[in-house]
Amino acid sequence: MKFVDEANIKVAAGNGGNGALSFLRLKFMPNGGPDGGDGGRGGSVYVEAMPRLNTLIDYRYIRSYQAEDGERGGSKCCSGKSGDDTVLYVPVGTEIYDADTDELIADLSKPLQRAMVAEGGRGGIGNTRFKSSINRSPRRTIPGGPGEKRHLRFALKILADVGLVGMPNAGKSTLLSVMSSARPKIADYPFTTLYPSLGVVRVAKNQSFVMADLPGLIEGASSGVGLGIQFLKHVSRTELLLHVLDVLPPDNSDPVNNFKVIMQELKQYSDLLFEKKCWLVLNKIDLLPPDEVEYHCNDIIKRLAWQDKVFMVSGVAKKGLNELAEAAMYYLENRFSNNPT
Repeated sequence: MKFVDEANIKVAAGNGGNGALSFLRLKFMPNGGPDGGDGGRGGSVYVEAMPRLNTLIDYRYIRSYQAEDGERGGSKCCSGKSGDDTVLYVPVGTEIYDADTDELIADLSKPLQRAMVAEGGRGGIGNTRFKSSINRSPRRTIPGGPGEKRHLRFALKILADVGLVGMPNAGKSTLLSVMSSARPKIADYPFTTLYPSLGVVRVAKNQSFVMADLPGLIEGASSGVGLGIQFLKHVSRTELLLHVLDVLPPDNSDPVNNFKVIMQELKQYSDLLFEKKCWLVLNKIDLLPPDEVEYHCNDIIKRLAWQDKVFMVSGVAKKGLNELAEAAMYYLENRFSNNPT
């Protein structure tokens, strides 16, 4: 299924039903009093987050949604039926904006969270309501109110605990596939990952976290170069970044320079993103002679003046991955226990 993380749609709530103008007419009561009922309320439009959805693709094909109108009031003081609500389902992590004002309407970050995006029109008032001691046969009614209409923009930010960032072809997809049950597309060329992929990393029976393989970044990504700025936003909701660095790039580029390029793009996109907790993952150590792994990796660490955690791993050879998963799980559990909200 194609990953779509933005969509623009139009929604219209239902109009309220008109109030009825009616008078009771019976065989033995030819001039009865008013009996016009109220109109029904128009249906509203809601958006609800569903945990099993992972794309906004449906809203690329159908762009207009209408809730049901309320029915008009009837005789014998019968109220009209209210219009049915319309519920639109989106993935968890979807932000809803008013496309005309760019105002944030709702951030659906939890499963089954729901937000009203267009309110149904009020029901009209029938002439029965206007009967009084001085007006026994009122002919006044109030029509139903119009339903709210809006132009909406959906923006999906994937919800993952850990995000993999790095240059194209750094081996992020391989790490995700080996550490989790995810099966992202993997090939020996840049930009294999065109859309974010999610996988659940199970550390123990009751310990797991969600990890996201994000599309490879290149210099200028924060300005739309390469896969562009649209995927940088997905990093913003992760608790921990794993910066995957190819220790022996096939293009003979400098790993240290590659690291600096990615960090610069994160900083240009958002200072908060740049300051997010980040660990260094030196990948593809299987390509180095065993007796040179430590020397080569330490040289990279020294040149970066890196002070935080470092993991020397190989996705292909499955080396160092258990230690990485356990450390990430420990970090996340401590963070969540200290910040339960």
